[in-house]
Amino acid sequence: MKLSIDVFPLRGMLVGSLVGALLCGNLSPLHAQEYPIDSLKLINLSEVVIISAGKQLDHQKQHKPLSTLDEFLETARSIKMVKRGAYAWEPTMNDMASERLAITIDGMQIFGACTDKMDPITSYVDVSNLSEAQIGSGQQGSAFGNTIGGGINLKLDKSNFKPTGWTGSLETGYETNNKMRVFGGELNYSDEKFYFNTDVIYRKADNYKAGRRQEVKYSQFEKYNFSVNSGYKLADDKSITASLIYDEARDVGYPALTMDVSLARAVIGSIGYNQDTLLGEFNNWESKVYYNTIKHVMDDTTRPDVVIHMDMPGWSETAGFYTQANLNKGKNHFMFKLDGYYNKSYAEMTMYPVNPNEQPMFMLTWPDVRTKNVGFYAEDHIDFHESSLKLSTRLSYHSNTVEDDFGLNSLKIFYPDMDRTNSRFLKSFSSQYHKALGDFHLNGGISYGERAPSVSEGYGFYLFNSFDNHDYIGDPNLKTERSTDVNLSLTFKKPIFEITATTNYFHVFDYIIGQLDNSLSTMTIGASGVKIYSNLDFAQLFNASLSGRYSISNAFKLSGSISYHRGVDDDGANLPLISPLSYGGALDFYKNQYSASLSMEGAGEQSNYNPAYGETKTAAYATLSASFGKRFFINDNDLFVKAGIQNILDTNYSSYTDWNNIPRMGRNVYATISYAIN
Repeated sequence: MKLSIDVFPLRGMLVGSLVGALLCGNLSPLHAQEYPIDSLKLINLSEVVIISAGKQLDHQKQHKPLSTLDEFLETARSIKMVKRGAYAWEPTMNDMASERLAITIDGMQIFGACTDKMDPITSYVDVSNLSEAQIGSGQQGSAFGNTIGGGINLKLDKSNFKPTGWTGSLETGYETNNKMRVFGGELNYSDEKFYFNTDVIYRKADNYKAGRRQEVKYSQFEKYNFSVNSGYKLADDKSITASLIYDEARDVGYPALTMDVSLARAVIGSIGYNQDTLLGEFNNWESKVYYNTIKHVMDDTTRPDVVIHMDMPGWSETAGFYTQANLNKGKNHFMFKLDGYYNKSYAEMTMYPVNPNEQPMFMLTWPDVRTKNVGFYAEDHIDFHESSLKLSTRLSYHSNTVEDDFGLNSLKIFYPDMDRTNSRFLKSFSSQYHKALGDFHLNGGISYGERAPSVSEGYGFYLFNSFDNHDYIGDPNLKTERSTDVNLSLTFKKPIFEITATTNYFHVFDYIIGQLDNSLSTMTIGASGVKIYSNLDFAQLFNASLSGRYSISNAFKLSGSISYHRGVDDDGANLPLISPLSYGGALDFYKNQYSASLSMEGAGEQSNYNPAYGETKTAAYATLSASFGKRFFINDNDLFVKAGIQNILDTNYSSYTDWNNIPRMGRNVYATISYAIN
């Protein structure tokens, strides 16, 4: 049977990678929050990445305080970023891309408006808006929505009725490589009854240069972001909250693609209600209603030698809600959540022939797909003596409807019997166990999850993928993708030393991926063929990592990680975009308001690649970076200055996540200044 063949490399990989990790040691700059080890936290979120760019103490601990959100997320152990340029990188987790992840902003569902995935959800916020990124691997992320690979929740930064009075800050930064200019500021007020937080940030960058000063054309971008959130206490145990984010990017270049973006704009708003108790038994009742709208316009007018000009705008609108509460009963700690959303996704393409006498060609690439999802999530933390068990489940009703008749009839060319509406019931179940054994902490779990096809996978109409140079067509009759996964981690912790070995394995049934159909003709000029999204019998993904930290002294700390990944389909062929062996590390110094760091990251040669998906082998690489900062006290206020150098040796390289092997940024000197008024 195929199963026995495909588990082949995975059995050996589990042993080999963990042994290799133990021999190679631990070397990565980790910005994750260090929780005290206790049974509840160890079986909850996998990782928390601290952002809070405006906070001086966090400035000291961050290697690059005003970096983009993409750079912050890339410091997480479990996240890799797919790069199509210098802007709007796409998060992946457990070697699974965004359609297999649940990504939310402060619990709000948001969906991009680009058929080419040029606007992941993370591109519509900035570090100035956020306090942290909550990351849950596999079904540990199902609290945020239906998922296979995991979930990411970007938590907004709020004062939360702290008696701080008026505070504010001004920030600026500059980077030499792409001449990026950053200007930002915030103004806040908070007391026991009322708070509001406002912030604004502006970024503008020219083309960046890869190693050896090679200019990467069409990599410029410009971004504005403004946000405000507030809260008011109706009573000691009741409060209302509101938030608004306006994010706009213009003139965004994507050197790995055939088109750029003239406009990417999002408006994200919410109103919430919080109450300490509910019905006597429940506590921490939190409810929110929200709405967001996104417009995204692809543009090729700045590119030379365009064979045929195209306009490709897209729109996404989402309205939703959630309400959740906790319940404590002896050893049981319950959380219940009811959530739902309604999304409209619409994208079109108009091609203008060179001959003005010929008529433009118009088609709907997303045919006004309306998605409804209502879900119920529940979890129970059960406390035992020196151990604990977490059980969770998500049950959801999911429905897609093609609203546009023209779009429906276009898809009926390929699927004459397709229904306008497709509904399915999605389920997930998870169990996680933690056991304390002296200085050792053992975590293990088994999960099952399902997800519906994305709008592109189900209803995309001739979507060009420049990675493998094929047009893609969705299939509205795709089966629900299902996954079982197991995970295991072992932590050894001492006051000055900690090391964690982690591994997980996903067996994904009815894995969705594009497969070649030689009977169809291409729509895009120069495309190599047409692929239709289809279900494979199954696919397998395996990940193993070793991470840790060591306090050399009160001032010096060493941290790092090494990881190994593997992914194969039901024929044993390599899946695309699977990380090779990767590693990194940092030596950090904090003392007397001084901070410094020396860090490195690298990866081995990508030998397990698949040319059928457009992949080519990427070479091994390693880069070295350094930073230095100083905190000054001016009366009761803070001035923080930090400078650093990334890619000190000006290495010219690209990784497996760099779309079409576009080279990454070469040597880059940066400086940031932040002045906080307390």
